[in-house]
Amino acid sequence: MNATPSDANMTFGHDSRALRLHTLAWLRWLAIGGQTVTVLTVALVFGFPLPLFTCVALIGGLAALNLALSLRYPSTQRLSPEATLALLSIDLLQLAGLLYVTGGLGNPFAPLLCVPVIISFAAQPLRYSLALFAIALAATTALAFSIYEVPWYPGEELYIQPIMQTGMWCAVIATMAFAAFYVYRISSEATQLADALAATELILQREKHLTQLDGLAAAAAHELGTPLATITLVAKEMERELGPDDRFGEDVALLRSQSERCRDILRRLTSLSAEGEEHMRFLPLSSLVEEVMAPHRDFGVTLELVEKSGRAGEPVGNRNPGILYGLGNLLENAVDFAREKVTVTVEHTRERVTILISDDGEGYAPDVLAHIGEPYVTKRSRPDKAGGLGLGMFIAKTLLERSGARLEFYNGPDDRPGANVRIEWPRARMEAVNGK
Repeated sequence: MNATPSDANMTFGHDSRALRLHTLAWLRWLAIGGQTVTVLTVALVFGFPLPLFTCVALIGGLAALNLALSLRYPSTQRLSPEATLALLSIDLLQLAGLLYVTGGLGNPFAPLLCVPVIISFAAQPLRYSLALFAIALAATTALAFSIYEVPWYPGEELYIQPIMQTGMWCAVIATMAFAAFYVYRISSEATQLADALAATELILQREKHLTQLDGLAAAAAHELGTPLATITLVAKEMERELGPDDRFGEDVALLRSQSERCRDILRRLTSLSAEGEEHMRFLPLSSLVEEVMAPHRDFGVTLELVEKSGRAGEPVGNRNPGILYGLGNLLENAVDFAREKVTVTVEHTRERVTILISDDGEGYAPDVLAHIGEPYVTKRSRPDKAGGLGLGMFIAKTLLERSGARLEFYNGPDDRPGANVRIEWPRARMEAVNGK
């Protein structure tokens, strides 16, 4: 029987990034199966003495709980952090109890205590994972004082020296801590990267939508042209028939003049799409740079464009929203942190296209320079400026690298301090990407 939604909400959350109950249930069944096989093999195959009833009770209790949860809640149920902590704590304590009655830290399966902690650090908020780590630390310490011997051949005693017990305790805790930290870092970086890439895709969709508006305007103009022409024709006929009529003459003249005005507007929309299509879609390098620089000219910072190669023979391709957004974000960052001037240097050869964005600010902080382009790196050397190198920089770098560019971030020399971003494309690759 499945729980009603209200019942489920009392215990479990609906965070789409949380663990599913189905996932933990299957992991638990795997653990139950492994424990059962191990206990039966030790007791029946090797004939080692051990408290079989206690072991079966611990394994059976975990199986009963797992079955009850599987029947009560749907397999798609997402667990809240509190519920996940509770279930992983039960798993950890059950395993600790099983190890306690079978020799404690002398049991070769003691390192399995790390598993619930690793799962928590991979999927849980940090404070819940640390709480589980504290429980695991206490349980591991308790195992060092187990009064039960490790199952061994009847009549023989497998004595574990205290120094060996201490070594096992240190090994289990060290493994737990290292694996948990490693998994947490990997999981955290993967989550940040996934979120940042999702934001990148949303921006690309928005830019693509904006570039399609001119086509929609042209389609609307064509669709409205025919009925508007009919209205204009009828207005002309009415004006000719009524002549200098005092009651309706002025209204009919107004109707005809406004219909003519609407036709002129639609004509301009149609011509803008037809004549401006090349301007909007077929973009030379100089026009691309001008379009990137235009929104940033009136912010109290001088923008200087240096064209080393001139405009003769410059690369030409279709308008690419990703390149425009990426360059615009880099230029915006330079304007934000410049003192007085930002210089954009453009150079193209038969093999390469290079754009260099330089500002006269204080440059990148040394500890930030090595991490520029990673998600949520948000520092720069001027404390009076907020933000600057966060998700936007990651998105810009990602979009430009997708177009085939290679980016280099560095600070200027002592006589010309400031941040520099060098963006370089193979010329054939840039034209091919722009031409998509």
